[in-house]
Amino acid sequence: MSDTAPRIELHAEDVAPGDERADGREIVEGLRGYLVGFALATLITVVAFFIAQTTLVWRPSIPIALFVLAIAQMGVHLVFFIHITTGPDNTNNILALAFGVLIVFLVIGGSLWIMSNLNHNMMPMDQLMQMQR
Repeated sequence: MSDTAPRIELHAEDVAPGDERADGREIVEGLRGYLVGFALATLITVVAFFIAQTTLVWRPSIPIALFVLAIAQMGVHLVFFIHITTGPDNTNNILALAFGVLIVFLVIGGSLWIMSNLNHNMMPMDQLMQMQR
């Protein structure tokens, strides 16, 4: 760099998340967050296996309970491992997550709509069998 080139001074706001200097306390707090997330994820997994294998739970409610536990598991992973929070510095992460969820729902909804439409317009099986003879 030449002496005539302007110098760029970095401020605290110019540092990307994860590039800050970490002292011992921040490392311990980060590790504690990962361990809490690991414990919660393990607990949710054990509870899901227990609910699926036990006869203590009313049988028709098992899929609903597993669905709720799956949503909780996704929440634990988003908060503790992917670090998606509602803080002001995570606005883009939340928008990207919302867009991803929208795309997934559009793909699933579109697929169900197409399969339903094809099933509705399909020739009955007995007529199809008569055509093959």
